Amino acid sequence: MLSQLRRTAAALALAALATMPFAAARAQTPPGVLIVAQIAEPKSLDPHAVTAVNDFRILMNVYDGLVRYRDGTLEVEPALAESWTIGDGGRTYTFKLRQGVTFHDGTPFDAGVVKFNFERMLDENHPFHDTGPFPLSFFFGAVDKVEAPDPATVVFRLKEPYAPFLSNLAYPTGLIVSPAAVEKHGKDFGRHPAGTGPFRFVEWESNAKVVVEANPDYWGGAPKLQAVVFRPITDPNTRVAEMLSGGVDLMVEVPPDNLATFADDGAFAVSEQAGPHLWFLILNAKEGPMADKRVRQAVNYAIDKKALVDNVLQGTAEVAAGPTPPAFAWAYNEALEPYPHDPAKARELLAAAGAEGADLTFYVTEGGSGMLDPVAMGSAIQADLAEVGLKVEIETYEWNTFLGKVNPGLEGKADMAEMAWMTNDPDTLPYLALRSDAFPSEGGFNSGYYSNPEVDELLEAARRETDQAKRAALYKQMQEIVHEDAPWAFIANWKQNAVTSAAVEGFELQPSFFLLLHDVEKG
Repeated sequence: MLSQLRRTAAALALAALATMPFAAARAQTPPGVLIVAQIAEPKSLDPHAVTAVNDFRILMNVYDGLVRYRDGTLEVEPALAESWTIGDGGRTYTFKLRQGVTFHDGTPFDAGVVKFNFERMLDENHPFHDTGPFPLSFFFGAVDKVEAPDPATVVFRLKEPYAPFLSNLAYPTGLIVSPAAVEKHGKDFGRHPAGTGPFRFVEWESNAKVVVEANPDYWGGAPKLQAVVFRPITDPNTRVAEMLSGGVDLMVEVPPDNLATFADDGAFAVSEQAGPHLWFLILNAKEGPMADKRVRQAVNYAIDKKALVDNVLQGTAEVAAGPTPPAFAWAYNEALEPYPHDPAKARELLAAAGAEGADLTFYVTEGGSGMLDPVAMGSAIQADLAEVGLKVEIETYEWNTFLGKVNPGLEGKADMAEMAWMTNDPDTLPYLALRSDAFPSEGGFNSGYYSNPEVDELLEAARRETDQAKRAALYKQMQEIVHEDAPWAFIANWKQNAVTSAAVEGFELQPSFFLLLHDVEKG
């Protein structure tokens, strides 16, 4: 039976939604209820079963992990774990847990809960492993065993040192779910979530809204909002119209063409935040013209990336220099320069490779999280490549269809494809998409089949190196090699954005790309 608070929150949220389609003037959403325009319907509210930032933006408000990213950074700080120690040369992590925490379903949080969560993901023989899938469980593939010696202590024993471990624990895949809720709902747990976070689940109406309410017993203090309604609005123009009419209070991923409209209107506040994002083109390094490094370099020289950033993206991104986003300041190689726009150099390289006038197939998507106006970007890139004599045929697909074509690999299908990644650690993107052992047939995302044994060795060494300075040196060396080999066309690092109504206070974008709403207020 719903509590009075839950009934009130749901009623307010539904009342707000009911007024939206008919508002000719700017609508007034209820005080204390934040209406958020999301870019798509969530896939699941089980943090172990999803990979999209769109879903993470909800989940980070419903669940907690053992650790989290400190506000405004990608540095790790305590959450459900109050402290931790690292031993055995980086192979053992011992966490002391926060006491007195309960899940939204009333069950207690303790070390046994943590053990359940990770064994559910990693142990195929676990009784609730079939409630998956668990697409990012490899984040914890270095874990050999999880021990709960007492209710307040959990120990992770790793097979080998794994430097990204703490950062991965702070990622949504490391969020802790209620075992009781998993046992009760089984494979439907993703529709009936229960965490320990600042907001607790109320309802999910497909293709309409997800409603969460304040958790008054939250260990970090009750949120200032009474409820949050996440509305999936897939069309960006519709999101803009809803924001302008007052139908929503917060909008993420604002189209570049509309940023100035909001920035010049005192009824709104625009937020921007750089983060670990890379928009790039996967180049087919296995077959066809792109198998020659000179052709891949020519593509990088041919594309006018500054014009893309200035004109198509209207300054909402910066030109990328390589595979590692500059948001990872400690690991970023500042000595790298972006490939300059040099059509003459591109033609010279194409001639040397015997690839003048080559025919290329280019996969473009209609849209997807972090994809940065992909149709317009694809058309501009097609024009730049035509300028140096390359004949590019674009094939455009809806996002999920696009991923179904690209993720299994470009072999036999295309020469290049758009792609975007938002990551939590400098290990993640290159390890999953540039290693020889990360070909799609091996379960990775190296869809262009790039292979360089030296890069493989550097990436393996970097994830085992626990000294950050030494680890940074390995990543910087990797970036130099990848920049030279050009398995991708390095295009842009996005500065994420959001717009809030003037009634919203305390909102800040995070470099993690998550929405953290605990401290947000709305009058």
